Amino acid sequence: MSIGLIALLDDVAGLAKVAAASLDDVAAQAGRAGVKAAGVVIDDAAVTPRYVVGFAAERELPIVGRIALGSLRNKLLFLLPAALALGAFAPWAITPLLMLGGAYLSYEGTEKVYEALFPHKAHAHEAKRDEAAGDARALEDRKVSSAIKTDFILSAEIMAITLAALPEGSLWMKATVLAVVAVGITITVYGGVALIVKADDAGVAMAANGSRSAFGSLVRGVGRALVKGMPGFLKILAIVGTAAMIWVGGGILVHGLEGYGLPQIGHAIHAAAAGAAGVAGPLAGTVEWLVTAAGSGLVGLVIGAALIPVTSFVLAPAWNSLARLRTRAV
Repeated sequence: MSIGLIALLDDVAGLAKVAAASLDDVAAQAGRAGVKAAGVVIDDAAVTPRYVVGFAAERELPIVGRIALGSLRNKLLFLLPAALALGAFAPWAITPLLMLGGAYLSYEGTEKVYEALFPHKAHAHEAKRDEAAGDARALEDRKVSSAIKTDFILSAEIMAITLAALPEGSLWMKATVLAVVAVGITITVYGGVALIVKADDAGVAMAANGSRSAFGSLVRGVGRALVKGMPGFLKILAIVGTAAMIWVGGGILVHGLEGYGLPQIGHAIHAAAAGAAGVAGPLAGTVEWLVTAAGSGLVGLVIGAALIPVTSFVLAPAWNSLARLRTRAV
């Protein structure tokens, strides 16, 4: 009896060691894949804050929370099983789906540039795209919906990069790593976004500190700096987010075209980036990245600009007609 118990404990210990090794392997693979997806993660973090600009302070965190939940739903319920299924049964479909997402990002980013350059025309475009102006709640719902759609594309890119970075292994291992990356990135991105959008409120509280000590004076100074600096910082971040959407979307399209035997655009961007890096000395890496991003952004702008009239005169009217039909049916 005692010998059997010892044997059972040995088996349990062995299983525990295997499980621990598996967890370590999952953590290591998730860390490596997360690093490879870092560029898209930064883009995601830069894009999101612009969706809460203009709302009352008390609605900022709820909006971020709604977008974060939508992002987690995107990754775990839709993209994770889709990535595994496509990788196993239809790997040929991954590239065209990513290219559709890249076109959407390019359109969204270029539309923001269009609104900034031609505000009056952009207002008419918005009216055609979304006929119902709605109240504050409707506006919030529309912003959250738009943010979740944009997040879906960025999340799809993150999951695709993660899947491509994984070595051959069991389906369970791949699913676990994808889930770990999905949860970790969502917490990192939207936790950071929450801190950014509430930094000015923290600054107000710090500036109201009544301590007469030197530390209290320092805290008040930092608080005032936050209050004064955050509006400008958010505007800069909104610009970075718009640029990120365009260059990520353009980059996806360029890489997709290369996969379909049209590498000329990608080769031209690479040649320009390599040439610029060759004369940049110690800044070669930074310059090469900037030129590559600019080239991808130019492609994104061209595709996005072409999609604006298509959306205004074809897709948006069709969508509004379907919406009216659904409303009448209800």
